[in-house]
Amino acid sequence: MQPTRDPVVRAAGCVLWRRAPRTGELQLCLVHRPKYDDWSHPKGKLKRGEDPLAGALREVAEETGYAAVPGAALPTVRYPADGRPKEVRYWAAEAGDGAFVPSDEVDRVLWLPPADARARLSHPRDRALVDALLRTGPAGTAPCP
Repeated sequence: MQPTRDPVVRAAGCVLWRRAPRTGELQLCLVHRPKYDDWSHPKGKLKRGEDPLAGALREVAEETGYAAVPGAALPTVRYPADGRPKEVRYWAAEAGDGAFVPSDEVDRVLWLPPADARARLSHPRDRALVDALLRTGPAGTAPCP
């Protein structure tokens, strides 16, 4: 008897943020995925039995090269993908140490102010996460101005 495959594709990611080195202004990290030619927040499928937050932090490190310090949980996003429902759990996360190295999966990253990031994102569902981050504040403690 084969194990039953979960009908829902489970994934996790982060709205990765930092303070701009010179100005201190809030910047969000977007990743470009050449396979889809889109701009999104770093995210990916969970491994079997993987804790969603651990998976989100792993995906951020794999896609951006940065360690991430998790903050507030953000809304879960649900949408169809390849004929199956997909559920992506998100967290706000501050970028720690690291450096981006291009790969086949992610060939570019951009650090943008929230309004520019919102405009660059390819999918409306990802834009709503920028709004959620701004409502909660990047660290999840106080709203951003």
